[in-house]
Amino acid sequence: MIVPNFGLQGQLHVKHARVLVVGAGGLGCPAAAYLAGAGVGTLGLVDGDAVEVSNLHRQVAHSTGRVGMMKVDSAVAYLKGLNPTIIYNAHATHLTPLNAEEIVSQYDLVLDCTDHPTSRYLISDICVLLSKPLVSASAFQTSGQLIVLNNPPGKGPCYRCVFPKPPPPESVVGCGEGGIIGPVVGTMGVLQALEAIKLIVRGDHLNKGGINGEVEDVKQVGLLLFSAMGDV
Repeated sequence: MIVPNFGLQGQLHVKHARVLVVGAGGLGCPAAAYLAGAGVGTLGLVDGDAVEVSNLHRQVAHSTGRVGMMKVDSAVAYLKGLNPTIIYNAHATHLTPLNAEEIVSQYDLVLDCTDHPTSRYLISDICVLLSKPLVSASAFQTSGQLIVLNNPPGKGPCYRCVFPKPPPPESVVGCGEGGIIGPVVGTMGVLQALEAIKLIVRGDHLNKGGINGEVEDVKQVGLLLFSAMGDV
């Protein structure tokens, strides 16, 4: 990369990075696309759902011709059209307490692109257990939020640190029930890819504290809040 502060070493980190995207929907599709375009060495996707017509306005890796196909298979087909040179792993299943360790342990960095609090706590917990940095985002209707967690592993805050108490089940409304503007969730997915690339270029995913192996302090954690309708 010729962009300042990236350089050859940063590009090599990208080339050898193993990134897991959990959720191949509105967040995961753009996040995976930009990671594939950046040339990450291995890109895994986890999702147990099939493509539905109602997904298409916001889940841009899927198409009408792939309705009924597993989302991970549809997404990989799309991503191979962008960059056929990297390794793709399609995990056609939901992440559960039974398979989380086996799947997540294969990767250096995780992106939480799911849309349910239960999944977010599970993903954060397994990332803490396995010392994996986590980029988490969510979007609903006209707003979104993003945060980088467990970075550096074992020192940075986890999802439970930021949100100690899960919301009541009856208060949880997904995009399918509450609605979402497509570009809103797309924006948050793009920002997840950006934060992941920054983290990889710095070498944070290597759990060594930086590109040159120096020990770094815990990074200040910021929760990014995005509103698409702030000027309306």
